[in-house]
Amino acid sequence: MSKSSERIAIVGSPNSGKSSLFNRLTGLRQKVANYPGVTVEKKVGQCRLPSGRDLVLVDLPGTYSLSPRSPDEAIVRDVLEGRGAAGETADRVVAVVDATNLERQLYLALQILATGRPAILVLNLIDAAEAQGISIDVAQMERLLGVPVLAVSAKTGRGIDRLRVALDAPHANGHRRALEEALDPARGYRNVEEIVRRVVRRTPGRSGARAGLDRVLTHRVLGPVLFVLFMGAVFQSIYAWATPAMDALAAGFGALAGAVQAALPAGPLRSLLVDGVIAGAGTVAAFLPQLAILFFFIALMEDTGYMARAAFIMDRVMGAVGLPGRAFLPLLSSFACAIPGIMATRTIENRNDRLATIMIAPLMTCSARLPVYALLIGAFIPDRHVLGILSLRGLTLLSLYLFGILVALAVAWVLKRTLLRGPRPLYVMELPPYRVPSWRSVLLTIKNRCLLFLQKAGTVIVAVSLVLWFLASYPTSKPGTPPGEALRHSFAGQLGRAIEPVIRPLGFDWKMGVGLISSVAAREVMISTMATVYSLDGSGDPSTSLRRTLPRVRDERTGLPSYTPLVAISLMVFFALACQCMSTVAVARRETNS
Repeated sequence: MSKSSERIAIVGSPNSGKSSLFNRLTGLRQKVANYPGVTVEKKVGQCRLPSGRDLVLVDLPGTYSLSPRSPDEAIVRDVLEGRGAAGETADRVVAVVDATNLERQLYLALQILATGRPAILVLNLIDAAEAQGISIDVAQMERLLGVPVLAVSAKTGRGIDRLRVALDAPHANGHRRALEEALDPARGYRNVEEIVRRVVRRTPGRSGARAGLDRVLTHRVLGPVLFVLFMGAVFQSIYAWATPAMDALAAGFGALAGAVQAALPAGPLRSLLVDGVIAGAGTVAAFLPQLAILFFFIALMEDTGYMARAAFIMDRVMGAVGLPGRAFLPLLSSFACAIPGIMATRTIENRNDRLATIMIAPLMTCSARLPVYALLIGAFIPDRHVLGILSLRGLTLLSLYLFGILVALAVAWVLKRTLLRGPRPLYVMELPPYRVPSWRSVLLTIKNRCLLFLQKAGTVIVAVSLVLWFLASYPTSKPGTPPGEALRHSFAGQLGRAIEPVIRPLGFDWKMGVGLISSVAAREVMISTMATVYSLDGSGDPSTSLRRTLPRVRDERTGLPSYTPLVAISLMVFFALACQCMSTVAVARRETNS
């Protein structure tokens, strides 16, 4: 293997800051993928070394042990032992431990070193440790373990240059003997205590602030109240902060559509570009600011340590329906997308608990539903305030999220008392220290998630939009046929009219039916479908916001408005409960193997 293709695995416990370290080393030179043969997400990036060569860094899933009790932990073990799927392995390992929590996290590091794979031990969050009065004798740790030990702060960049130099140096493979000579091989915890006793010094009385915060944020009554208030503020911000950027994006795509219309003569090509590509991708991209705000708050919760407190708070709620507190994090991940949420259930040890969590994960309001909700709320919910400060639109959006959560909990309660009956396992979790967020890491998280969304918009959504444009444009009608009549007799119109008797009791017409069919590919495709359908309908210019167009659409049979606030609410409830994209179904099928 050439030096330029050397693979370095970054391994550590959850909350050790390993992903922040990965972001610091790779910057923008990273991508998200899956492990070969399995649906567990990994991040891969390139790290430029002082010599000018590149290393390939792989951010492995967080794990507490190499004795696997979950599929995620099994992947880490297999990669480190050279048994990864499709040859997935690592030439060297960067073992990351939280310097503020050495007693709990050093055991995993010892297991990693015991594999004999060349390794570097990184004491991350060294600045936070010093702030807590913790000092670590790094040179003594190197002598005890026989491997390079570096104290770094991924948040500030302290020690990162020395880590790059260490990664650039030739590596040896001699620490196994040092470990065998220095450590008792039985179980490992006594070894950890001895190492910590010899290398760590503490200044007492520096942890009162954290204890005080925990007494408030994890309080049985105040904790859930503060969590709900925080989430309410998140949804208020989604509307308050995103509107200017959304308007700017909509105007930009409108100008692009206008330029294409002016440059090309009327005909199929212009219609394809304007009504298919630009109207489809542009309408979805306009909602990107709202997604960025949602991802920002989720990343902020993770970086500050509040995410673990939220899981602790929700443990009582999870227990009431028969699920472990560990199920909260996969469900929270499902607010971004149900697919990584379903993948994250691999950390749940009990099979019945894992299946129940997979079944309810799609009921969480994923980011793909957000554009549909934002469109309908913006078009049909008045821009009013409750009690002078709370936006009615923000409260409506919060209600939809809460509705999905309540339905999911009700389904879990039924499943755990019928098909997936079983005892509730004991849930033990680690509360990480509070930290000032690494804004670099937060921004990289937002960038990665938004790029994934745009990639989806640039592939599945645009592809479906092109198919819909074809279905809505053909077979062609006679010249002079009104646009509405031409659409009615197109392939798309025929599909919509075929299912109209089923959806009419919900207040939906056949045009909405076309959107519902397309949303099976991806929920947000509903937006581009509506843009395509109604621009071809002639009821609005493709560059005109759908928020203004939909209230003017009339039912062709009655002449009454097709969309009313009640119809909009009915459509949003339908999306909350009934619309599962094909990707989610495929991943659930693969994870359950049934």
